[in-house]
Amino acid sequence: MRYLSLGDTDDIAASCHHLTFGGTGLILDAGMDPDKYGMAALPPFKLLKERPVDLIVVTHAHHDHLGARPVLAQEVPHAPIHMSRPTAMLAEQLLPSSARLQKRRVREGSTSDAPVFDVETAEALAYVYDTHLLDSPFSLAGLKAEGPLAGTFYHASHVLGAVGLLVEGYEGGQRRRLFYTSDTSLRPQTILPEADYPDGPLDVLLLESTLGADPLAEEITRKGEERRLGEALADVLGGGGVALIPVFALGRSQDVLAMIDRYKRRGVIDADTPVYTAGSMRGIAEIYDKTRQSTPRLDPDFEVYGVDQERLPKTQTRLNEAISKPGIFVLTSGMLFERTPSYSLAQRIVSEEKHGIFFVGYSKEGSPGEQLQAAAASGSPMTFEDLEGPVPVRARVERFRFSGHAHRRDLIEIVDRLKPRTVVLVHGETSAKAWLEDNVEFFHPDVRVLVPEQGQEVEL
Repeated sequence: MRYLSLGDTDDIAASCHHLTFGGTGLILDAGMDPDKYGMAALPPFKLLKERPVDLIVVTHAHHDHLGARPVLAQEVPHAPIHMSRPTAMLAEQLLPSSARLQKRRVREGSTSDAPVFDVETAEALAYVYDTHLLDSPFSLAGLKAEGPLAGTFYHASHVLGAVGLLVEGYEGGQRRRLFYTSDTSLRPQTILPEADYPDGPLDVLLLESTLGADPLAEEITRKGEERRLGEALADVLGGGGVALIPVFALGRSQDVLAMIDRYKRRGVIDADTPVYTAGSMRGIAEIYDKTRQSTPRLDPDFEVYGVDQERLPKTQTRLNEAISKPGIFVLTSGMLFERTPSYSLAQRIVSEEKHGIFFVGYSKEGSPGEQLQAAAASGSPMTFEDLEGPVPVRARVERFRFSGHAHRRDLIEIVDRLKPRTVVLVHGETSAKAWLEDNVEFFHPDVRVLVPEQGQEVEL
């Protein structure tokens, strides 16, 4: 069994892995780096030239796991694509949307890099998806497989349709088992229950490392953060202001709407408070609702579209009217990237004390979201447009720690449960992997821990 990381191994970026298992070549995920444009955002698929690729498995529909799939299809057009049905439904919406966004960025001058795929290519992929239910083994055997090779999906909790993958088969006459966590959460979220995992022992565990360098994540509870956000919303709305909640279109936006519904039903905020949404998150909400009876849910009866929502006003007159009275704006992007609805609204309200801008997820270093939080903490101004210069940050700016990832102590618990002989640390910053490497070796000195570099093939 051999493993090769095609994605960036120093950051949480384009997730992509090649696995050779008993004569079969597998690609696990095919993501793009959301902070880069054009070919620079892609994994180095040239490394596949001398390696077998029989099948592709996509674990969920986030851009950093799915986004490069149309390009990979051109590299290995013979390879079928396996995923959960909800992920396929989301991909049918998100990949064409990504193609349109790439084209728009070129038109607006955000980048000179040409789009790496177009809408037609993205839409054509829908016909080659093989979808599978949870806990139902399916064949992964390639043409030169030594014997049967089975894959099984396990609920990962991260976002709708997210799965971990168990691979079981024969290599060198011996039966071997590998589990890829992908992005996983050991604890329930607002809509989705906690993740499921196979029974141990395992030969190999590919373990995500996203929160390995974040000590605060293990000390903060979702219940406490939900209460704190409710109190902050009530304060801002009670003072006549509006609250902007920047969100990722998939996962966090649906969780936030579920929390707002809960706040209204419990009387934390006024039940008549208008909630404004926009863009692809509305289509994603429809997929959440369509699959609520067939996918793991804490409350299968809850519907995201059951939360009263209004479309973000498109004219300045209507927008001015909306922000003149208390209301909640749940808008993309979560990191406040330029030329997005959340960025534009933040620019409008940041200088008024009565308003609030509440971040509910991770903001990458250097992103406008991170810059605004730093400016608010230091009392410094924020520059949105160079021509306009710095503007004072008077609005209430706070971060609330909601995450669809397991914190680092939970990641150690996953190792405890699954009893692997080898752990391969993936999808995390260098410091996160270093902490996990030290702690897995401390608590499990008999476990081999590997931290491969991008492009480095290792024997498992």
